[in-house]
Parts: sequence; C-alpha cells; structure tokens
Amino acid sequence: MEVGSSSGPDKNRVYGLSNTTAENLRAAYSVSTIGSSQSVSSTQSKEFVALQQHTAQFTEKYDHLSASYAQLKADNAQQKAEHDQLREFVMNMASQSGDTCAPPPFWPYNNQPPPPPPAPPLC
Repeated sequence: MEVGSSSGPDKNRVYGLSNTTAENLRAAYSVSTIGSSQSVSSTQSKEFVALQQHTAQFTEKYDHLSASYAQLKADNAQQKAEHDQLREFVMNMASQSGDTCAPPPFWPYNNQPPPPPPAPPLC
C-alpha cells in the first residue's frame, strides 16, 4: 500500500485499496477503537452509567418480587395445611357424634330456600 507523494494531485489517496483515502482510513480507525476508554464520548459514558443504574434497579425489583412470591407461596401452603386440618377435625367430630343427618342446607338469600322450579308446560 502506498500513499501518493506530497507533490502530486492525489496526495491523500491510498493506492491498492480502490478509492479509499487516508482520511477514510483515519475515520475507520477511530470507529474501530471506540471500545477503548480514551475514545468513548461523555454521552456514551453517561448512557452506559444510566443503563447500569436501570439494570441495578430492575435486579433489585426482581429480587424483591421473588422474595414476595416465595413468602406468598409459603403462606398459601400453610393456609392449605390449616384448612385440611380443620376439615379433618370437622369430619372426625361429625363421625363421633353419631349424627347421621345431613347438616341443614345453607340458604344465601335472607335465610330462605330458593323458589321452586317452574312447572313443566302442559301439552
């Protein structure tokens, strides 16, 4: 690869790389070194810090939600165990009492039974 002489008309032209000029090579070099700390602009650095802060906030929220979920799951398991114990206790009490009658029905509206179904149509 040769650069044209400083006295010729194409002093910034680089030969052997088609139409690439020395200016284009310098621009390509600066883009390729963007990962180095000296080439990172302050805007990019601020954006990176902001992304790190957002990531930390999301991680903190995720950890909090995971802990809350684990607590709710444990509470649910405990409530289910208590419900099962109570059910077993009631069933044992019913069987020991010798009461063979069914419990009275539960009427949700004003403690009254529901109305009877309509009579079938006459043919």
